[in-house]
Amino acid sequence: METFMRKMNQYWRVFATGFCFTIFGLGGLVLSFIVIPVIRLLTKGQKETEYKVQGAIQRSFNFFCQTMKFTGAIDYKIIGADILKQDRNCLIVANHPSLIDYVLIASQLERCDCLVKSAIWVNPFMKHIVKAAGYIPNETPDDLLSICEQRFDEGNVLLVFPEGTRTTPGIESKLQRGSAQIAVRTKRDLRLVHITVSPSFLTKEKKWYQVPPTKPFFLVEVKDKVEVEPFIKQTTTPTLAARRLQQHLAETLFPENP
Repeated sequence: METFMRKMNQYWRVFATGFCFTIFGLGGLVLSFIVIPVIRLLTKGQKETEYKVQGAIQRSFNFFCQTMKFTGAIDYKIIGADILKQDRNCLIVANHPSLIDYVLIASQLERCDCLVKSAIWVNPFMKHIVKAAGYIPNETPDDLLSICEQRFDEGNVLLVFPEGTRTTPGIESKLQRGSAQIAVRTKRDLRLVHITVSPSFLTKEKKWYQVPPTKPFFLVEVKDKVEVEPFIKQTTTPTLAARRLQQHLAETLFPENP
């Protein structure tokens, strides 16, 4: 009987996950073709429009996360959300074990810029949203630093996943240099966020319907800030400073790596 109930619970979580992602897709269409046009109609100025769109994204993501929790698809806990909400003028750097890491973090931030990969800019559910929110394409290296500098000067935070893609369980995580380069060359500190998922779920190599036997638990922990100034002072070039900062991030975000 116990085995039967566990199996039924697993089947339910498959349904609940599909239901929640259906809501996510429909929500993207509602934001794209109803909410955002209304915001543009009622708001003067591009910057104010972007902030209001980012606020709408935060509330939508929070609803999505609460729905996933309510339906039993997942459980999650965010430790230090109040600290995260108070951050300004810095990078937020997180590891990336699952599909919904960005959603979990952004659900706590009414104003949040994000580096967005090219696939999102052609996604029919998301492309209008990321453009209206003023998110930054990660394929604009020529003016990327100046854009980031401008956003920081406005008091914004920039959410970055240094791995560039979701982590594969059992394989050593490797960071790309982008976040460290941005931090060093704009002289902005980094807020670390560590995410664990147990058992693993919504990973890169598995489909959304491949749910584990037990309910996944997402733990999002807001860690200390990493000050960038010591790395700059202890080295002779920005490139070397960024390399040492990247190594520090790897050791801090992935202490389990050999």
